[in-house]
Amino acid sequence: MESAAAPITHAGPATARPLDDESRDWLRSLRATGGEREAAIARLHALLLRAARFEVARRRPTLPHLRGNELDEIALEAADDALMSVLARLDDFRGASRFTTWVYKFALLEAAVKLRRRAWQGREVPLEPESWSLFASATLEPDEQAEQSELLAVLQAAIGEVLTAHQRRVLVGLALNGVPIDVLAERLNTSRGALYKTLHDARRKLRAHLEHSGLALETWLGEEER
Repeated sequence: MESAAAPITHAGPATARPLDDESRDWLRSLRATGGEREAAIARLHALLLRAARFEVARRRPTLPHLRGNELDEIALEAADDALMSVLARLDDFRGASRFTTWVYKFALLEAAVKLRRRAWQGREVPLEPESWSLFASATLEPDEQAEQSELLAVLQAAIGEVLTAHQRRVLVGLALNGVPIDVLAERLNTSRGALYKTLHDARRKLRAHLEHSGLALETWLGEEER
C-alpha cells in the first residue's frame, strides 16, 4: 500500500552517528531474514499502531462525527502505511534520535493525514473564493477599512488576471478556503509536492504583479525566499 504522506527526510552529516544499542538492535533485526525479521516487523507494527492510536485519540474531539470503529480503522491503516514507509527508508535513519522516536513520526503523520481526509470525505472542496470578507478586519478605522477594501479588490482582480485556472484553484483552495493540502492533492489527482510548486509559482506571480502596482500583501501571500 502506497503511503499518502509526504516523504520524511532528515538533514544531517553524510556519515551516520554512532547508534544506541536499542536502535542498532532494531535495524539488525529488521534487516535479518526469516523468523527474526518477521518478529521484528510485528513488534514495529505494534509500536506504530500505538502511536497512530495516540494521534487519533488526540484529534478525536475535532471529529465528533466519527465512531470508535472508524477511528480504529484509521489508526490501523495509518500503522500499516507507516510500516511500509519505515521499511522502505531504513537506510535514511542516521541516529539523530532513537529509532523508536524516528519511527513514531511516520505513524503520527500518517494518522494526521488520514484523519484530515476522513474529515473532508463527502464534502465539496471549495475552489472558488467563498468570501473575501474573511480578510477584512472590523477593528480598522473607516479610512483604513476603505484602503483595505481597495487592496482586496486589487488582489481579487489579480488572481483572476495573472494566474492560470489551475493556479487559481490551488491558491484559493489552500490559502483562502483552508482545504488541507493532502485532501486537495487527492481531489485533483496530483501530489503534495506538485501543489506546493503550484502555490509557490502563484504567490510569486501575484507578488510581482502587486509590487508592480505599488502594493504588497505579504501577510497573506507569505514570505518568499529571494
